[in-house]
Amino acid sequence: MKTSQRPRSDKKKKGVSGHVSTEGSDLDQEHAGLDLTRRDFLGGTGAAIVAAKAVPLKAQEPRQEEVEPEVADVPKTVITVTVNGIRHSVEVEDRWTLNELLRDHIGLIGSKIGCNRGECGACTVLLDGEPVYSCSTLAVWVDGQEILTVEGLEQNGNLTPLQQAFMEHNAPQCGFCTSGQLMSATALLERNPQPTAGEVRQALAGNLCRCSNYNAIVEAVLAAAETGGA
Repeated sequence: MKTSQRPRSDKKKKGVSGHVSTEGSDLDQEHAGLDLTRRDFLGGTGAAIVAAKAVPLKAQEPRQEEVEPEVADVPKTVITVTVNGIRHSVEVEDRWTLNELLRDHIGLIGSKIGCNRGECGACTVLLDGEPVYSCSTLAVWVDGQEILTVEGLEQNGNLTPLQQAFMEHNAPQCGFCTSGQLMSATALLERNPQPTAGEVRQALAGNLCRCSNYNAIVEAVLAAAETGGA
């Protein structure tokens, strides 16, 4: 069954102005208007860009650099200290630790920094024969005193009996605490050449070994005592 299609109307419509037009011609005019508007828009945009480039921008004021406030000069003191038999006259900042003086300014790096707060003993040196933590001793405090570090233990290029015993008994493991252990043990043997195992443990109580090789360290110190002391 065929359905009747409504015939396309070619009827002309009269506009408000009285002009006669067709539907198709109205659509064409609308498209033509759009094309014209698009061209005008593109042309206007290009002109605006050119005009914007032609107008000089307002000069931007230079940004003032932020100036850090001046830090007051750190107090400094000239000290005289004897390290491993060598006399040094050094200007130190009052905030420097003895460890900083030894490592950073005298060049003796055998004294290690472990905890940096006076607990592990890796930084131990001898100050007038007594073991001290160089990380918690200020450099200005040692003016006029004698310091012995692990670099100063050797005698004419030879290991001391204590150093030799450490090697023979495998006392060093990672080796980080070894210099501090040697210095504390040296101080012990100089004041007590024949210590007991308990005395050795007590003397080394301030030196921590991360590898937990304490038994070998005690054996090494006792062996050194039997063969010649420190």
